[in-house]
Amino acid sequence: MIQKAMDLYRKYREMILYLVFGGLTTLVNILSYFVLTDLGHVNYLVSTAIAWVLSVLFAYFTNRVWVFQSTASGAQAILTEMGSFFGCRLLSGVIDMAIMFLCVSLLKLPDKLIKILANIVVIILNYLFSKLFIFKKGKGAQQ
Repeated sequence: MIQKAMDLYRKYREMILYLVFGGLTTLVNILSYFVLTDLGHVNYLVSTAIAWVLSVLFAYFTNRVWVFQSTASGAQAILTEMGSFFGCRLLSGVIDMAIMFLCVSLLKLPDKLIKILANIVVIILNYLFSKLFIFKKGKGAQQ
């Protein structure tokens, strides 16, 4: 039984860790927002932006180190990788907003259902962006 579980973990390690750290990233976002708004009395829009930056930084480092085990080294390679990560997260955020606008504002579908579906799309896109473009294996340690 334990061996079977370990085999499944090895087979799906990357996806499992992606989901675990994705949950932690969400927690960083929410906690940052609450701390900034409730304790820091920071405007909710500013708090949202800061929480987004903190959560994307957290996601970048956890994805880089534990999920995709990036081997990129050197300032240029790491900055390029980080820029790609932030750019893709920004793109998926725009896609999230577009889905919400199209489905809720134009098609008048229920916002909570669409938000859940949009988040599923965003999670899949973020995983694919990270796997195929940002932390792509075989790019070499020096970029």
